[in-house]
Amino acid sequence: MKRFAAYDPPEYLDWTADPELLRQYRERIDADPERRAAIRALSQDGLLAIYAGLLRNRLHDVALKRWVKNGVISKAWLGTGEEAVTIGPVHALRRSGPDHDVVAPMIRNAGSCHEMGMPIAEIFRTYLGTADGPNGGRDLHVGDLRYGVLSPISNIGDVPPVISGIALSFLQRGQDRVGMTWIGDGSTKHAGIHEALNFAGVKRLPVIFIIQNNQVALGTRVAVHSAGAFDDWPAMYGLAGGRFDGNHVLDAYGAARVAADRARAGEGATLLVTDTFRMGGHATHDEREARSLFSADTFREWGKRDPVGMYEAWLEGEGIARDVLERIEAEVTAEVDAAAEEALKSRDAAMPAGESAELGVYAAA
Repeated sequence: MKRFAAYDPPEYLDWTADPELLRQYRERIDADPERRAAIRALSQDGLLAIYAGLLRNRLHDVALKRWVKNGVISKAWLGTGEEAVTIGPVHALRRSGPDHDVVAPMIRNAGSCHEMGMPIAEIFRTYLGTADGPNGGRDLHVGDLRYGVLSPISNIGDVPPVISGIALSFLQRGQDRVGMTWIGDGSTKHAGIHEALNFAGVKRLPVIFIIQNNQVALGTRVAVHSAGAFDDWPAMYGLAGGRFDGNHVLDAYGAARVAADRARAGEGATLLVTDTFRMGGHATHDEREARSLFSADTFREWGKRDPVGMYEAWLEGEGIARDVLERIEAEVTAEVDAAAEEALKSRDAAMPAGESAELGVYAAA
């Protein structure tokens, strides 16, 4: 894909696939028989839809970073380098129709919003705080249950109990639906997450939890705030468990697809663990802090494993023509650019009225 000197991490600008890492990438697809079956069942259209999703996620972040640099917004929370953790699992779910599944993303999983069907312009309007956005300009956290997306909140540890409740409703209604959420390594310290995992295990809920370890919580590295291994957690709560490569979109897809199939078969919840790396700051205002927390070698090694570039290289190795990939990139680029322009029009014409601040706010006496 095209690289952007003003917006991409420097490790991505002259990116080429490392032959040894690409060999390992191929081997990973066949390492687990269940995942291999799920991955190999994907049609070419399915594989290319995942590619478009990765591009859409990356270009969504590029557009937001462009807005920051141009003064349209003050900051943005990006998922650059972590796209595979979102796009792979979402594509393993039922993303449309009356019985669509439900996802509960963190803000860094914004790719789940557009891959579940939310128009990208709606996502951008949320950042702009316009009245015609999904939440009427009240918050920059994106979601819309019409598309099966539960809005995140800043205290992200509160969301897993909610998705467990949603999954319980599926079970009680006899619906063939699955819930899924992501848990940051930092938010694993929130008590509500442990209650959600325990409840899901006891009730055998149709839900998937993904611990997304991107090595740092705000400015605190994972080794500072976590002593044990996340891989031990599934057994603690009676959940099915597994680990996937957080920069390998097909491994992420395969792991989530196996978990979703288990849930639909009445076999209960799954807790997946993955390691990835945030190729930037907690938000765009603290990029320098991120570079001070980790060595240049750490950024360089994770940069070699760019989830978009690695998947693109794998597709070419599978015989997908370069012009096909370029056509998809052009289409997704045009889609994201048009969405950004559409959203900017709302900033001029549809800002919320002051008196609307009191609407939809509840308090108990």
